[in-house]
Amino acid sequence: MAACFCCFRCCWPGSGFGQGHIKLQELPIVKLDTTHMGNDVVIVKSGKRICGTGAALANAPIVQNKAYFEIKIQSSGVWGVGLATRKCNINVVPLGDTPDSWILRHDGTLYHNNEEFGKVPQIAQEGDIVGITYNHIEMNFYINGDAVNVPFTGIRGTTYPVFYVDDGAVLDVQFEKFYHQPPEGYDSIMIEQSLL
Repeated sequence: MAACFCCFRCCWPGSGFGQGHIKLQELPIVKLDTTHMGNDVVIVKSGKRICGTGAALANAPIVQNKAYFEIKIQSSGVWGVGLATRKCNINVVPLGDTPDSWILRHDGTLYHNNEEFGKVPQIAQEGDIVGITYNHIEMNFYINGDAVNVPFTGIRGTTYPVFYVDDGAVLDVQFEKFYHQPPEGYDSIMIEQSLL
């Protein structure tokens, strides 16, 4: 029985060919990006917890039509969550004061370009889960699985999930294995792959 040359090279035991030729690569996951974080931010728990002072972007932009992610407020303080471009100054908090970020702040206000765009009826507290959906038309927020029905519109550019903390706040971010079922049609953020 003859083997094809490819199988002989890569798989034939003791052939000397292909030793180390096939490498398994770890699939990339969405997490907090240690290359795009504030100078006084601390990221722990394998890129899933942010504390200190400042902001951090996720390591992947939102490219799919409908994306969902969550935070769990582990410790209250000053915090914010939303979307930002890479032009956003991640060392200055609170975010939402420039044209490069769209933020839900800890006091329930929605901010963009130093303008308040609304306020959610229920303010998230320590231990609460805040869910975020984005479909390139609007961003919506959910507190403990319930929609707050105050959408954020007019978001432009290539955006990344962004999180900021100050004054003792600690946030855990969830990009998969969610606490609450995402709304219908929404799913975890996918990392765009380039073909070689």
